[in-house]
Amino acid sequence: MRIVNPKVHLIASPHIHWDAMRDALIEQTGKPTDWFDRVSSHMEVSDAEILVEFGGRECYRSWEPGLNANVKKVREDSKEYLGNILSSGHGSVLEHANFSFVFSNVSRIFTHEFVRHRAGVAVSQESMRFVRLTDLPVWFPEWALEDAPLMARLEYYIEQGEILQLWMAEHFGLDVEGVNFHEKKAKTSFMRRFAIGGHATHMLGTINVRALRHIVYMRTALGAEEEIRIVCDQIAELAVEAIPNLMQDYNKNENAEWIPEFLKV
Repeated sequence: MRIVNPKVHLIASPHIHWDAMRDALIEQTGKPTDWFDRVSSHMEVSDAEILVEFGGRECYRSWEPGLNANVKKVREDSKEYLGNILSSGHGSVLEHANFSFVFSNVSRIFTHEFVRHRAGVAVSQESMRFVRLTDLPVWFPEWALEDAPLMARLEYYIEQGEILQLWMAEHFGLDVEGVNFHEKKAKTSFMRRFAIGGHATHMLGTINVRALRHIVYMRTALGAEEEIRIVCDQIAELAVEAIPNLMQDYNKNENAEWIPEFLKV
């Protein structure tokens, strides 16, 4: 048995193709626009936030005054503009920005709950049909680690599960030369039925910002399961660092709940 901790890594985020964006604006407006000159020359706003802002301005042709006869004044500050997007509930433009997170050493308890978030989320998870279990790494909350009698029983239970997995692999001859992969897959799929639900696994999740905001709010609430709260707190911390203007209304309270000012975005 190995004791592990869930960990989240942000491995991919939007990247603006500046020349293509400039050409698109020229196609639509006849010139690059002051907005493009402004955002392309300042690095304090992330590409993800610029992409969302682009989507919002595209809806109203609000790159600058005069391009839309109904628009006489535009917000020039990106943080202010995106704050208005959030407060007005114009959430659809947040769906353009996607972030890819690797979830390492998370349990099947976590993954079964997380995959319920389907809208705006893509998931690729380590397959227990193909990946044979040779040990059972597990995360324990602090209160469990401090309970010595409990841990003694759990360690024995998990170690027996590991012994069973290794015994079945030997019993089925999965490492004997010449056993084809189809046979290994079929037996590995059978063996996973007897693994504990809490053993650590890995998953890649790509989430758009609209869905991310919802997940963070729902899954850091006090009523959420303990492990998913820990993982989604890490998501929130990474998101605040990567897209502060799109998370500007979120605050973390004393209970580690992330609560937005604008819920319906």
